Parts: sequence; structure tokens; C-alpha cells
Amino acid sequence: MKLSILILAGLCSGAAFASNSSANAAKLISESANVFTEITSAPDRSIPQDILSKAQCIGIVPGLKRAGFIIGAKYGKGVLTCRTGSGWSAPSIIKIEGGSFGAQIGAGETDLVLVVQNHRGMEKLMQDKFTVGGDASVMAGPVGRTGEALTDAQMHAEILSYSRARGLFAGVSLEGSTLRPDSEENANLYGHPVMSRAILTGEVTKPDVARPLYAALDGRTGVHRGAGE
Repeated sequence: MKLSILILAGLCSGAAFASNSSANAAKLISESANVFTEITSAPDRSIPQDILSKAQCIGIVPGLKRAGFIIGAKYGKGVLTCRTGSGWSAPSIIKIEGGSFGAQIGAGETDLVLVVQNHRGMEKLMQDKFTVGGDASVMAGPVGRTGEALTDAQMHAEILSYSRARGLFAGVSLEGSTLRPDSEENANLYGHPVMSRAILTGEVTKPDVARPLYAALDGRTGVHRGAGE
């Protein structure tokens, strides 16, 4: 009898954990959608439309944590989606980790948007892990109504980064940081272990919880097909 009760309690606990994990993923996707909408809606300081319309993938990290005194550290989770033959792919949960060294002091959070410009950048993001500045070139992207201010260096960068800083830092540097898929969170979101490449290439069904993300991307990127389509 006691054994049965313990087994039942364990099953209930596991179900509650899975439900809570799924809710966390849904919240992260919703926050990412809000960040993208707010950043791309900023008058005259948003991501140029022609850059968004050519984007191969878009990554969004709401509230990237930053703290430092001479030696800095950063950590955050977000979502990544890529273009497929049927619109945007299902979202892959990603995490950014890293440190930096330099004249810095303070703490805060930064909302981050990564715009992948070409297939080389997309291939880098599909790896198990890549290092910013080492495995892939990431540069601060131009802002404004158009991408006319895009420099030659930015044109050849694989990924353009955009940030909205809060706290004591004026901006954020991703150099030396690592970006990787969060395998545990993706397993919680989709109900089973799944490779990030399979998610981003359209092999995984788009979850209903991603609808806010697709709604935010619609009209800004030229892709209009979301969950269930």
C-alpha cells in the first residue's frame, strides 16, 4: 500500500514538473514575442525592414542577465526560429553563456535580437555550440527605416545583433560568449528529446504556444505562416 502511494506520488510530481516546464517555455516564447514587437516598433530606431525581410533566422533573448566588476558575466535564455518552406520553423529554446574582461561595472538586463543574414550563420546556429567571434561573426546591426547604413563589414557578418539595455550598462558585448540549444527545455516543450537542427529545419510540428511569436514576426519579415499552418 505504501509503495503504491509512493509510486502515485512520484507520478503526480513528475506530471506537475512537466506541466510547469511547459508553462515556462510558453512564458519564454511569449516574452520573446513581446520583445521583438517592441524593438521593431521603435520609431526610427528599429531594425530595418529590408534586413528583416532577408533574415534566415531570428533569435530573441529577453532579459539577458549581465553583472560585472572588471570581470563580467552574462546568461540568458531565448528562442530561435528559421525560415523553412512552410514559413518559420518551430522555436528552439537557446541559452547564451559567457564572460568578458574590461573596464566595466554594474548589473542589469538586456533584451537581445539576433538576425542571421545567411546560410553560413544558420549552419553555425544549428551546431551543438558556437562561440561568438570565434565560430561566427556577430556585429551590431544598423538601425532606422532602411538598411542603407549597412557597412561593408556588417554586410559580410553572419549575424547582426540588436540590444535594448536596462540597468547600468549602456550596451552589451557578446564577444566570447557561447550560444547553444537548451536540450532539456526543448525536450520539455516538445514532450521528447529532439535535436535543434530538426526543429529549425521544419521537421518538428509547430506548437500552439508559439502563436504569439509567429504573430509578432508576421508583417515584419515577409513570412506569414505560423503554428498549425
